[in-house]
Amino acid sequence: MTTLKSKLKEDLNAAIKERDELRSSTLRLTLTAITKEEVAGKTKRELSDDEVQKVITREAKKRREAADAFAQGGRAESAEREKAEGEILATYLPKQLGDDELEALVAQAVAEAKAAGAEGPRAMGAVMKIVNPKVAGLAEGGRVAAAVKKSLAG
Repeated sequence: MTTLKSKLKEDLNAAIKERDELRSSTLRLTLTAITKEEVAGKTKRELSDDEVQKVITREAKKRREAADAFAQGGRAESAEREKAEGEILATYLPKQLGDDELEALVAQAVAEAKAAGAEGPRAMGAVMKIVNPKVAGLAEGGRVAAAVKKSLAG
């Protein structure tokens, strides 16, 4: 079993013992998503820590999007619960890059792409190919794309 998955299971058991309903339900749903990913496809397999991290990232993103949707729909209580679940999941993810750090990596990638002959807004794909491996798991794709667009535009 991967170390991240076993940590999730240990934390789930602790949350159940402490009767922390929010934490235990969040971890249960996340472990279910991980198991679902493991049995998807032709053969059952064990996910690596990186793959487990991607599942957690995806689950955290779902919570953020749901919180936004609930907030727009006027359901503040549901939005707060989704936001709290997202914060619980964030504790299992690496610290996200700050705006300054992200902009520095994007600027470096834009310089590399321009050196390779890519110019203007059409260079978006080339820049994304360079910057994505560097920020994998450290910044959300939407944030990265916005930073690249901003850098290429100005």
